[in-house]
Amino acid sequence: MIRRKVLVTGGAGFLGSHLCERLLDDGCDVICVDNFFTGRKENIAHLIDNPYFEMLRHDVTFSLYLEVEEIYNLACPASPVHYQFDPVQTTKTSVHGAINMLGLARRTKAKIFQASTSEVYGDPEIHPQTEDYRGNVNPIGPRACYDEGKRCAETLFFDYHRQHGLNIRVARIFNTYGPRMHPNDGRVVSNFIVQALKGEPITIYGDGSQTRSFCYVDDMVSAFMKLMAAPDAVTGPINLGNPGEFQIRELAEKVIEKTGGGSKLIFRPLPEDDPRQRQPNIAQARDKLGWEPTVPLDEGLDRTIAYFRRLLAD
Repeated sequence: MIRRKVLVTGGAGFLGSHLCERLLDDGCDVICVDNFFTGRKENIAHLIDNPYFEMLRHDVTFSLYLEVEEIYNLACPASPVHYQFDPVQTTKTSVHGAINMLGLARRTKAKIFQASTSEVYGDPEIHPQTEDYRGNVNPIGPRACYDEGKRCAETLFFDYHRQHGLNIRVARIFNTYGPRMHPNDGRVVSNFIVQALKGEPITIYGDGSQTRSFCYVDDMVSAFMKLMAAPDAVTGPINLGNPGEFQIRELAEKVIEKTGGGSKLIFRPLPEDDPRQRQPNIAQARDKLGWEPTVPLDEGLDRTIAYFRRLLAD
């Protein structure tokens, strides 16, 4: 059996670890690269003994020399708590990291996937968001290190594609949740579940009427692999997410019900530049990839709550 040599940057993170697992199941030879700023060894500990899995501690802002056929570039802190901790490093990870991985892809003639984000749309003025929408982003705000870093990375990917003929794939990822989320990453699903399981009040920023769309991790990883396997003409950018739209308050109430807790809701001011609404138009993903999410929110939340129950019990 000839195994594809695949590099996953950010491979010890939430999405990266699930992707590494699926690639191994798919018969790939996987190199996982992570500097463990937000990635966790626990996420990949069960893979370490697999002879076709290799872990490399490395920061993608520095060059990397490997021989690979496919690159999934997922390296970057993805929650405001983490990416605002060191905003300069966040921008460098998105921009320098993209340059380094694109350089590696150019040298090895590898196909390369960029994990972009719905945050490139900023606080959107159209709803739902389509790929041709150019966004409403504050370039000097506290979220800009992530939003503009990812926008610049997309620019680099398409310039390398046009100038050097690189085989690229760009995915704009909408809110994703599931087991292995970092318990302290500040994202709404993990925040609500951890607070509810601890019997603490659930913190809602704003009045809870802002909306998000939540995609379960298994669905998202399937989309990654379908995009990478698509014909070369399918470069993206392409929205990946669940078009089901929920108010934040509605999510909080659902989590309280599912955990059987008695948490009360408390309200705090909305952070600067926090989007009021977020919902992907996934017509392109349906048409070009034959993909749409299959795990409903209730089922995904049950699995995620079970994961956090075990985590908090340890």
